[in-house]
Amino acid sequence: QVQNMSQSIEVLNLRTQRDFQYVLKMETQMKGLKAKFRQIEDDRKFGSDHFKELKEKMDELLPLIPVLEQYKTDAKLITQFKEEIRNLSTVLTGIQEEIGAYDYEELHQRVLSLETRLRDCMKKLTCGKLMKITGPITVKISGTRFGAWMTDPLASEKNNRVWYMDSYTNNKIVREYKSIADFVSGAESRTYNLPFKWAGTNHVVYNGSLYFNKYQSNIIIKYSFDTGRVLAQRSLEYAGFHNVYPYTWGGFSDIDLMADEIGLWAVYATNQNAGNIVISQLNQDTLEVLKSWSTGYPKRSAGESFMICGTLYVTNSHLTGAKVYYSYSTKTSTYEYTDIPFHNQYFHISMLDYNARDRALYAWNNGHQVLFNVTLFHVIKTEDDT
Repeated sequence: QVQNMSQSIEVLNLRTQRDFQYVLKMETQMKGLKAKFRQIEDDRKFGSDHFKELKEKMDELLPLIPVLEQYKTDAKLITQFKEEIRNLSTVLTGIQEEIGAYDYEELHQRVLSLETRLRDCMKKLTCGKLMKITGPITVKISGTRFGAWMTDPLASEKNNRVWYMDSYTNNKIVREYKSIADFVSGAESRTYNLPFKWAGTNHVVYNGSLYFNKYQSNIIIKYSFDTGRVLAQRSLEYAGFHNVYPYTWGGFSDIDLMADEIGLWAVYATNQNAGNIVISQLNQDTLEVLKSWSTGYPKRSAGESFMICGTLYVTNSHLTGAKVYYSYSTKTSTYEYTDIPFHNQYFHISMLDYNARDRALYAWNNGHQVLFNVTLFHVIKTEDDT
């Protein structure tokens, strides 16, 4: 590209230099003509007809003066271009010489080796504490104001399927895409017609199955994408449903199913806990509640929530100005108030879920499917750790 640009500038340079010489010649003629005109005007020896003719010719030449100035400017500009091209060419030559020390295969192997080492390093990171949320990155604009989209955190590195569930009720159609790129382009690979309508937008795909709240009930459904069948269903005891204890935006968001590095979770509220959030760890096969934690945070005051490494993070609103305001650790059964802001770009969040594989938050923000990056504080595992 630099060589092509350099050649184009050379052609322009030659043409400009040629025109410049022509205009310089015309400039000399104009100056001589102007001097002659002044002499005639002073001497008054010319007749009026000759005087008028000479003045007309002079007027015809006058527009060439600004053209001359433009050519002078262009000539200076081309000189600057040539100097910049020379500098850039020197830099590129240096880069080419440096890259030339390795062939493509060797460079490719070095990249693969670096990627492997990076993944090994990531495995040494223990579960982290949320420190910061950045973004969002807008992936797509589609659907209604409310919905859910997700990938499987337990899928292999080569499996990047995306699932898409529009609306918070009155729908049973799940759309599948083979990759984020296909999702963005709308290249749908498959659809699933669920046996039941879902409630809310707080579904999760985990280890090849979809977990969702059955409409107008506190029943959790496990649906296999591979077989197209319900593998398990269980009532979540005492859990409020159908807008009894939703998030602040409503939408039958009473029961929030989520997954993190530890496993599968349900977040909901009960009358027994005075409408405050209850966290339950679930058996992913049977949906049995393994253990529960009762918090003091009212579910109806929460905008959305998500789990990272066994800690529940709760936002204080679904609207502009929302932040992560509260966290509860299931490891220590303790809570703390936090102040972690994030940019609610489209003003209405109806789904916010953490994906442990991507280390990112998936969100549905007023008909926009977006991603937030998270920064976690980690402790490095040592060989002595069990």
